[in-house]
Amino acid sequence: MSQINRLTQGGRIDRSKTLNFTFNGTSYTGFPGDTLASALLANGVDIVNRSFKYSRPRGIVAAGAEEPNAVVQLGSTEAAQVPNVRATQQALYQGLTAASTNGWPNVQNDVMGLLGKLGGKMMPPGFYYKTFMKPASMWMTYEKLIRKAAGLGRSPREKDPDIYDHMHRHCDVLVIGAGPAGLAAALAAGRSGARVIICDEQEEMGGSLLDSRDLINGQDPALWAAVAVAELLAMDEVMVLPRTTANGYHDHNFVTLHERRTEHLADTAPQINGQPQARARMHHIRAGQVILATGAHERPVVYANNDVPGNMLAGAVSTYIRRYGVVPGNKLVLTTSNDYGYRAALDWHEAGREVVAIVDARANPDGDLVKAAREKGIRIITGSAVFEGKGSKRVSGARVARIDLDNFKLAGSVEDLVCDTIASSGGYSPVVHLAAHTGARPVWSDEAIGFLPGKVKGMTPVGAARAVYSLSAVLADAVEAGASAAAACGFESGGIELPQVQSATEGPACALFQVPHEKPTMRAPKQFVDQQNDVSAAAIELATREGFESIEHVKRYTAMGFGTDQGKLGNINGMAIAARCMGQTIPQTGTTVFRPNYTPITFGAIAGRHCRDLFDPERYTALQPWHVKRGAKFEDVGQWKRPWYFPIGNESMHDAVARECLAVREKVGILDASTLGKIDIQGKDAREFLGRIYTNKWEKLGVGKARYGLMCKDDGMVMDDGVTTCLAEDHFLMTTTTGGAAGILEWLELWHQTEWPELEVYFNTVTDHWATMTITGPRARDLLSEVTDIDLDKDNFKFMECREGQVAGVPARVYRISFTGELTYEINVQANYAMRVWEALFQHEAKYGLTPYGTETMHVLRAEKGFIIVGQDTDGSVTPEDLGMQWCVGYDKPFSWIGHRALTRPDTKRDDRKQLVGLKPVDPKVVLQEGAQIVRDPNQTIPMKMVGHVTSSYYSPVLNSGFALAVVMGGHKRMGEKVYLPMADGKTHEAEIVSPIFFDPKGARQNV
Repeated sequence: MSQINRLTQGGRIDRSKTLNFTFNGTSYTGFPGDTLASALLANGVDIVNRSFKYSRPRGIVAAGAEEPNAVVQLGSTEAAQVPNVRATQQALYQGLTAASTNGWPNVQNDVMGLLGKLGGKMMPPGFYYKTFMKPASMWMTYEKLIRKAAGLGRSPREKDPDIYDHMHRHCDVLVIGAGPAGLAAALAAGRSGARVIICDEQEEMGGSLLDSRDLINGQDPALWAAVAVAELLAMDEVMVLPRTTANGYHDHNFVTLHERRTEHLADTAPQINGQPQARARMHHIRAGQVILATGAHERPVVYANNDVPGNMLAGAVSTYIRRYGVVPGNKLVLTTSNDYGYRAALDWHEAGREVVAIVDARANPDGDLVKAAREKGIRIITGSAVFEGKGSKRVSGARVARIDLDNFKLAGSVEDLVCDTIASSGGYSPVVHLAAHTGARPVWSDEAIGFLPGKVKGMTPVGAARAVYSLSAVLADAVEAGASAAAACGFESGGIELPQVQSATEGPACALFQVPHEKPTMRAPKQFVDQQNDVSAAAIELATREGFESIEHVKRYTAMGFGTDQGKLGNINGMAIAARCMGQTIPQTGTTVFRPNYTPITFGAIAGRHCRDLFDPERYTALQPWHVKRGAKFEDVGQWKRPWYFPIGNESMHDAVARECLAVREKVGILDASTLGKIDIQGKDAREFLGRIYTNKWEKLGVGKARYGLMCKDDGMVMDDGVTTCLAEDHFLMTTTTGGAAGILEWLELWHQTEWPELEVYFNTVTDHWATMTITGPRARDLLSEVTDIDLDKDNFKFMECREGQVAGVPARVYRISFTGELTYEINVQANYAMRVWEALFQHEAKYGLTPYGTETMHVLRAEKGFIIVGQDTDGSVTPEDLGMQWCVGYDKPFSWIGHRALTRPDTKRDDRKQLVGLKPVDPKVVLQEGAQIVRDPNQTIPMKMVGHVTSSYYSPVLNSGFALAVVMGGHKRMGEKVYLPMADGKTHEAEIVSPIFFDPKGARQNV
């Protein structure tokens, strides 16, 4: 089909190259620079979809994100299917395949359309709720039929072939929107040296400048936009993101941006040098200041049959003509309440098509554009409006009459005009959606005849987003905002000289939302407010009659502003109609709340891979520089970077860990244990509180003594462990697992504040305050005696005790606590003095064979002793008794403790629960895989009955074999039995169930 509506010249498209695409199985052509919508209009396609509820034929209305009807299904293959894409936002590419989301057997002749025509009056708001409630057993059947009739897009049935990215970014100033306001604000902020990110949802930046009739410095304003974009691209601290929608605005200027990276190229992302490119990317932005340059949406006028294809927004008509070289019809009637709508008639006339009439609701319109229309001989009918469109599958005429808006009625005779296109403009609504995401309520302005963004800390609306529409005023407003935003971030603006703007003067607009009809609203032909959800003026009037007075209730009862539309075109008109029906003003009626996402985004983008550095703080101990200098390899433990092992020369990890293990067992090793969680607990009820939090007893723990404790959740399952020391009768220091520190502090506060607020007890995290150095091994006492004044005699400083004194001249707390089973001292000093103490110890490195070791060696050493790691040897389903730690549970404590009741349930007393045991491979060279499943019969058929799994597994140079900890059903009573571990490669390993304590079972080495 030829492009019957395409002009031979004009627009921003490339006519030198033709692009082929298909829509509903029919082949069409377009040009680079087209959207799917502009290409469909160029080819004379009137019906692009069928409506949600009544299956009425629908055409293209708008030219941007506000489009309610042209929501299509994309994809040439099953795997490439993407539902609910706006044709107005989809760039045309070679081979694009699209289809309507509704209409059977096709969009031109839809069977459901007949039902909507005949039974439409029987489907008012609440129809589904009132009709399909009984019998309840039939609802699932009803739901399938309703969903099918609704005609929304469908998800692909095959795996998505594309990849998606997530990135986290920080900036000083985030500018949302790259029209005249956004570009000017970004230039002002960028020239100051501030880090700026500017994004815009369109393919090309420039916004309204790309189809404006104004002049900047005597030239096409698109030229100024191109120069501005080029300057921004050349700035090192500025990131320019076209095809990027700010889809969510959250607290503290956290904004999510959805960048469509390759969706304009093909239905699957291309590859570069054999590497697949990301189809879309989610940017998580934390901004110092946000400039909201989102512009405004033109409001359609609500009149009868305003949904028939050929009814369009006046601004969209101008956009298609001036930007895409497409005139979407031959005979135009314009109905407007403002001067800006006249652009459509002037552009239409200049394109060589007939303007039948301009119907202006104002009695005496006066402005440059009005004068230009009169000079061109265009008929202007004042004080009137189009109150009904004629036609079924395409507009065939317009009915016009004088209107009395004060009394909401027609005030004169009716005139029928023959036309095929009706353009309407009821004014402009600032795009307040993003500001509303934060919870800021929009504020009504009578002067702007629209809602303005509510106040958000660190956010500044500019230009049309705050109802400033004159181009010269927009640029001035934006430059000031950009400079102020940069200044708020500590930058002095480099300044920007405002260009000379030549634009038409405009007269005042009038408030026109719904045009009265000859018949009452309830009996007139349908007057649609929300075309995407088939919400009519009659539906809103009925909702108010049925007692729905809150606009939020009206929204939910009628579905106004639901779905992908989010009320972009219909909400203001809907609120005005509801206000009129209830005899209220619009401010009294209020507005609905908008939610993310601003426009639909794919699940792929939401769930995409995370790229570059993890957006999480990296925490380092005070000894980090020493570890780096010593060549440590690091692993992430929570947010901490902990030394994993310390290779010497070309040592492998296996060799380094074996050397470190033997050093600890034979001489002395040292571990940086500063990352252990430390919570300072004080108050006269601190001891009582500990007794309720821990499973064991604390009432008799003496000052200077330490005790190991288990914490359970209220379901009786182990959640953390650690050692707590009594420093005074009302002062304790609790240690937790590294990764669990924050969660445990929150847990303590939760129970104190919600369950036991009467207890006088206070908590403070002191993890960063103290550096902890663990020296462990047979020569630990000899080493420490070189640098301390503390009496280390075994009878005066016993296991699980604490002493204070000087270590290397630094005040210190020293604990005799062991996680290796060896003689161990934990030295705690103020973190700023850690390096001094550490280096003082290493002055005796050669004398005692002092060896630094990392977390991997720590794991081997603790596992040899059967010591658990919470989160590795437990998984949220393990009780203290499952671990064989009944000795750590005080069932006879006077006050109940967290988890006590749960541990008395029959389920937690079962003999066949998974219980902690040791596993000794029959082949000592085998190191079992952690997570490997355990079976009793290796010959049983698949699926095998799993009886447990390996939780920790290592090679021990002391045992000269592999060994493991595992949880096995009924394991405590199965010592000596053989079990089997089938592997993915087909091998099966045999192991013997043994005690989890593999080394020094009596603990003699730690008590010397």
